[in-house]
Amino acid sequence: MGGVTRTAPGPPPDPHTLRPRLPSPLQEIEDEPFARLGIRLVLKRDDLIHPDLPGNKWRKLAPNLRAAAAAGDRALLTFGGAYSNHLRATAAAGRLLGFATIGVVRGDELAGAPLNPSLARCAADGMRLHFLDRARYRRTGDPDIRAALHDLFGAFRVIPEGGSNALAAQGCAELGRELRGAADTVAVACGTGGTLAGLAAGLGPGQRALGVPVLKGGDPHFLGGTVEELQRAAFGGPRGDWTLDGRFHCGGYARRTPELDAFADAFEDRHQLPVERIYVAKLLYGLTTLAGEGVFAPGSTVAAVITGTP
Repeated sequence: MGGVTRTAPGPPPDPHTLRPRLPSPLQEIEDEPFARLGIRLVLKRDDLIHPDLPGNKWRKLAPNLRAAAAAGDRALLTFGGAYSNHLRATAAAGRLLGFATIGVVRGDELAGAPLNPSLARCAADGMRLHFLDRARYRRTGDPDIRAALHDLFGAFRVIPEGGSNALAAQGCAELGRELRGAADTVAVACGTGGTLAGLAAGLGPGQRALGVPVLKGGDPHFLGGTVEELQRAAFGGPRGDWTLDGRFHCGGYARRTPELDAFADAFEDRHQLPVERIYVAKLLYGLTTLAGEGVFAPGSTVAAVITGTP
């Protein structure tokens, strides 16, 4: 699936022509595990920002897309696994805004197999898929691998895996600013750390951000260092009060347990709200557990950032 990427000339793409719903709505729900403890739960409905670029995908991609347009870059290359929401969002952005998109996918064993629904959606949106074995995928920052990708696809702008870079963190700071004064604790599910880095920077005094990693390696020793690096790159140093709780990954990215599924099913039944399983279910499950452990004070407000839809 190689070949040189060529794009037709035209006006620079502008993400705001997509008319995102910003600020995203804040929805209070009466959820018994919180209400009986005197805790107010609100949902930050970032999933409603845009149907094709929901949640943190919009907040992280939009500043990268604006920078690409300003620089005259018309091809975007990025990275992800077989079920990557980031790959899907980048492909959709390319279709909507006229960028050529290239997705470097982890796992060369996938190259000869039928595309799963996630990758099929990427392909339908015009993304060219290139599969790398896992050892080379871990080295995609190496000059020789980047040179090989340029030989295949020509000129492109790189957006990192998960979309997390300094621009993304700066974009996610607006999420924190939208939530100033709305909650004592604001929680978000974490993959690559960019959303948490920006969220914490945007919150006001007295508020804290809580990250719930969905990857098995996303513990404070691993992901915390990444968040710190992103804040240094985006803001010049540490910003905000933030912590990570790595207990709720349920076995790793895109992995689920019967207990998680039962929790998500019950939450959906109580509130008639579809719960995305890779990120949002783990976030809500983690918050419910923490509430039961007494982490949140009675009378306090907890906001959960809903970053995507099923």
